[in-house]
Amino acid sequence: MAILAPDENSSAHSVAATLQLMAEGKVSGRALLEQCLERIADPAGEGSRTFTRLYPDRARLAADAVDTASREGTAPGPLAGVPVSVKDLFDIEGDSTTAGSRVLEESHPAARDAEVVRRLRAVGALIVGRTNMTEFAYSGVGLNPHHGTPRNPYRRDEALIPGGSSSGAAVSVSDNMAVVAIGTDTGGSVRIPAALCGLVGFKPTARRVPMTGMVPLAPSLDSIGPIGWSVDCCDRVHAVLSGGEYRALPAPELRFLRLGVLQGYVLDGLDAEVTTAYGRALDAIAAAGAHVEPIHFSGLERIPASNQSAATEAYAWHRRLLEERGAEYDPHVSARILHGAGVLAADYLELQRIRRELMAEYDTAVAGYDAVLMPTVPRIAPPIAALEASDNVYFDVNGAMLRNTSIVNFLDGCALSIPCHQPGEAPVGLMIAGTHGNDVHILRVGRALESVLKNS
Repeated sequence: MAILAPDENSSAHSVAATLQLMAEGKVSGRALLEQCLERIADPAGEGSRTFTRLYPDRARLAADAVDTASREGTAPGPLAGVPVSVKDLFDIEGDSTTAGSRVLEESHPAARDAEVVRRLRAVGALIVGRTNMTEFAYSGVGLNPHHGTPRNPYRRDEALIPGGSSSGAAVSVSDNMAVVAIGTDTGGSVRIPAALCGLVGFKPTARRVPMTGMVPLAPSLDSIGPIGWSVDCCDRVHAVLSGGEYRALPAPELRFLRLGVLQGYVLDGLDAEVTTAYGRALDAIAAAGAHVEPIHFSGLERIPASNQSAATEAYAWHRRLLEERGAEYDPHVSARILHGAGVLAADYLELQRIRRELMAEYDTAVAGYDAVLMPTVPRIAPPIAALEASDNVYFDVNGAMLRNTSIVNFLDGCALSIPCHQPGEAPVGLMIAGTHGNDVHILRVGRALESVLKNS
């Protein structure tokens, strides 16, 4: 029985549906795992470009333990038997964490699992393997010259970019090689691939999920979040990652929601497909009864010039590696990291002061709104070949992909990306953004808006 067969109905692949099938005895954790492993091994599929390492033996042992506990009537964990992929930034005990790079392939094996991996194992999740990514997580397009680039599920024969940096994470879910994936988001690296691959991605408030055992990019901006088929998938997994307890809180009534549509450069240069899908989504949300109105944030135009922390913090971590093995880096990645080489400590401290100032201004500007809406990314996915052929195209597309999402990281907020395109159209994401600490509320708002868009 092909439980994870491709289906236009994404709810058929959700965490909730998977748990329900196991609870009804229609499928076992071991059977689900084997299906995922078969898809990964399919020579006609994307498995070899999506995963950098697999853990079939340990996952099988975990699946058998879950199935045994289920037969014996032991209460399973909230993700018991659910196949999960993790980005190649997280430590797995006994294995080297390579961050998608050749430079770290001979690094010392991890002495213990990263905290997020430990939490997943503790509730019965099956860790299938590590997913491919942009080297050191420093790009929004998802290309990796070392391991290859997994192709976007949309029009696969055209080999479109998957988005990054959590490229393999998104494709592992879109191709049913895992039920849900764990990625990181420093400037959009969960939401961008989710948007381009037609999935849901959640970027929580930074530090809500512990980063112990993770290779950092920019610690002041890094966050850890899930990619799945639905807001509920992300909600369930985020509860585990953040050490909370999942509760299926009801979605708020649309007539009580006040939603601000951010104006300014977030709407510049939209592809026609994005303009159409985004406009249609806003119309549907308003027609369903929500109060939708344009909002302006005067500090928005100051963010791009002030958002230089990532390069500075990345350079601090990479400078010795770059001195010793810089020639082995993806040059697109090393070039961006080296932008941080000349930043003085005084300049960095000034950037942090400006950031705090803009965060306070933003919180005041959006007070009274349940969420702020904008397109997740302004463009649809272009061909991989176009970016590989031209550095100018690569950096242009990379900047466009990161433009809107990085605002939320800079302002230390939380955000969802949910699909807003119609079946058969190029995937487009609607971003639902909230201020610092309002993660639970944004997930609830996301449930309400997801329901509207699925039925529109």
